[in-house]
Amino acid sequence: MTVRNHSANYVQKKGFSVSMYTPDELQQIHLATLEVLWQEGVHVNDKRAMDVFKQGGAVVDYDTCKVRIRPYMVEEAIKSAPSTIILASRDGKHDYVMDGSRVGFTTFGAGVTVIDMETGQPRNSTKQDLINTAICGDYLDTVSFYSHAVSAQDTPASACDLHEAEAFLSNTTKHSMHIDLAHSENIPKYIDMAAAIVGSREDLYIRPICSALTCPQSPLQLHKITTDIIMEFGKVGLPVNILSMAMSGATTPVTIAGTLVCHNAEVLAGIVLSQLANKGAPVIYGSSTTAFDLQMASAPVGSPELGICNAGVIALAQYYNLPSYCAGT
Repeated sequence: MTVRNHSANYVQKKGFSVSMYTPDELQQIHLATLEVLWQEGVHVNDKRAMDVFKQGGAVVDYDTCKVRIRPYMVEEAIKSAPSTIILASRDGKHDYVMDGSRVGFTTFGAGVTVIDMETGQPRNSTKQDLINTAICGDYLDTVSFYSHAVSAQDTPASACDLHEAEAFLSNTTKHSMHIDLAHSENIPKYIDMAAAIVGSREDLYIRPICSALTCPQSPLQLHKITTDIIMEFGKVGLPVNILSMAMSGATTPVTIAGTLVCHNAEVLAGIVLSQLANKGAPVIYGSSTTAFDLQMASAPVGSPELGICNAGVIALAQYYNLPSYCAGT
């Protein structure tokens, strides 16, 4: 009988995955990102956010709205952001734990057109369509949490955010992520709606049944609605999904590596702002980054390049020990 002793420093691979980048390559992307954030900086279209960056140590030019983020600020923000996030459900039966290796699925949006089930023809989405998607997502075991799938275009534009929140908060027991907040004044109202369900804002902090998604504008821009969502959710300790939609060959370099550097800079700039607003605030490293189709002038989310980009994004999130959220087909 052959005796096989335990191996030292033995790395075990669990599950199937595609390893696109070595640890050294990920480090190079990280170092290039630090260089971009300091040498080039990001455009921040919000004085309040610029003040927060400046107080945190960044170099801010208020005339050009350019914010240069020092490398140590990025490193500290990565360390203070939680590695594990619990997306709580209303009933406590569908709490979803996000970390570096767990895989779950969610709905995605926010779509503006649906195929009418009666006529079979495309039409603008409505609040009832949103309710239907929430009910469907609540029923499906494979949906870990609900991201609001379509827009309630039959509601007033100024209150659309809140109509959408009312639709999905009332029709799913699972955690709900609002991915299309468009008005800053509706951010605290959305938080208060969720707080009313669990009892108070303090209870919501303990069991966050809601979250928000926001997108930096590529290349390297944080606009006011994005900074407001990041800071307001950060202050009350609710998860924020900072999701870049960089397009290789359009808003970023045509190479995948160059695109990942820009993508990384946009997401990390948002994470720094979140941690400056409230150290330890939960953030999600998000991506819907893909290649730009030069012939069709579109961003094909189902392209092979999106899968390649997302493999790099997931590797970066794991490199930083942060939970991630990636678009797919």
